[in-house]
Amino acid sequence: MSGAVFIALCLVLGLSGVRAEDPYLFFTWNVTYGTIAPLGVPQQGILINGQFPGPNINSTTNNNIVINVFNNLDQPFLLSWNGIQQRKNSWQDGLAGTNCPIQPGKNFTYHFQVKDQIGSFFYFPSLGMHKAAGGFGGLRINSRLLIPVPFDPPADDYTVLIGDWYAKDHKALAGILDAGRSIGLPDGVIINGKTGKDRTGKDGKPLFVMESGKVYRYRICNTGIRASLNFRIQGHSMELVEIDGSHTMQNLYDSLDVHVGQCYSVLVTANQAPGDYYLVASTRFMKKELTATGIVRYAGSKVPPSAVLPKAPTGWAWSFNQWRSFRWNLTASAARPNPQGSFHYGSINITRTIKFANSRAVVGGKSRFALNGVSHVDVDTPLKHLEYFGVADKFFKYNLTGDEPREGSGPVNLAPNVITVEFRTFVEVIFENPEKGPQFYHLDGYSFFAVGMGPGKWKPESRKRYNLLDAVSRHAIQVYPKSWTAIMLTFDNAGMWNLRSELWERRYLGQQLYISVQSPARSLRDEYSLPDTVLLCGAVASLPKPPPYT
Repeated sequence: MSGAVFIALCLVLGLSGVRAEDPYLFFTWNVTYGTIAPLGVPQQGILINGQFPGPNINSTTNNNIVINVFNNLDQPFLLSWNGIQQRKNSWQDGLAGTNCPIQPGKNFTYHFQVKDQIGSFFYFPSLGMHKAAGGFGGLRINSRLLIPVPFDPPADDYTVLIGDWYAKDHKALAGILDAGRSIGLPDGVIINGKTGKDRTGKDGKPLFVMESGKVYRYRICNTGIRASLNFRIQGHSMELVEIDGSHTMQNLYDSLDVHVGQCYSVLVTANQAPGDYYLVASTRFMKKELTATGIVRYAGSKVPPSAVLPKAPTGWAWSFNQWRSFRWNLTASAARPNPQGSFHYGSINITRTIKFANSRAVVGGKSRFALNGVSHVDVDTPLKHLEYFGVADKFFKYNLTGDEPREGSGPVNLAPNVITVEFRTFVEVIFENPEKGPQFYHLDGYSFFAVGMGPGKWKPESRKRYNLLDAVSRHAIQVYPKSWTAIMLTFDNAGMWNLRSELWERRYLGQQLYISVQSPARSLRDEYSLPDTVLLCGAVASLPKPPPYT
């Protein structure tokens, strides 16, 4: 019996009795380097079980996911799960602030439940610049059969991972940033790891096949590290049905702006003349437009696609107006955000308003990026572990950033950036972007209501323009240049959670922080104890474990 099979069997025997009502899915993943050529030039990439992109996880809400990850790289490695809320379980979030890295030649078994969630998500490598080298893949959570979704079952379900791409490998990109320089603009765009053309300009093999008259679901996620992308399908309209795990009102779109870290689900009806058609993903808000294509083929077609690609929209106003058209489907039967009933978010009293402003600075001759004047620096021991073992005060200070952006352009503070939020309070968070380029933010552990956007600085009277009825509950949001975005959420998920820029250069150089949400009671009702299987490192490796929660 192989070691992986033995571990899986032990987990079945040891864990199935705990939650026998919820099925388990087991995976063994080998993470390696491999030669890939997304832009036609061979380079070193990160593969999972020899695949780029990695394997697709197909799960159902409340499934337990058990993934044994073997790190065969020459660097420490972690995976994180974009949009998975990890209820009461930030121990499995897979970031430097919550998990010790998997050292080269070692393994770690993630165990988490996709609790009360449905929709389209993805996983990615979270350390350094690994995300720029691959290691990402789709993660879908289907609704249980007893809970109907607001559309008929599609003929098939396709994952479409779009993103920008750099011709340099992750080590070279990290070296550029460590030297104080920018990695610049991406070199190309890929769809499921390909540009759609070979070196001679010939189309690649079809990515997907449709039969005339049938309806198909496409799950589109932007897994890149810098660029907003516009996605469209030649000759076909897209019926939007889900954003970041929430069912939406089913409007039709010719194209969709998908910003970094976001996922959209659409239904596409094969109602055109049988033939081949292009999927198109192209950059937005950049001086030079980069484009990737892929073929979707009607079954049996021998008709090539038209060489005339549908054009992308232009300007910020178009994108802003599209965002305004997105509405949450309040009548859909599906998993709801926690706490249950929070779809009445517009009538919940705000207990705290936090405003974050992004900025850039030069510190010691090198670029840094900050939120409210603090540029985050990781420490050798995960912040969550330091907190749990009661030694946090020896390594970092809470709340170096205030609830308001500082005035002026004072020096940037390089330090672990951790703020506290009182458990189960309803908080309004404002992102202000004074810069000329867009910003994209993601919050682990939660979904939130993106209630408002507008130009300039946010003011209290800006609340008059909020959508307090049917804003989409989601986990990632954009902030347009010289504009603000407002979100609302209840911080009811105890743990240590990463709020980060999805612009990976900025995140790598400090534009992120952690939010510590602690329950006043050390209770399993609110948070899981430190699992016995979690890797320990750094300052807590030799400390006695605190008593578990009860």
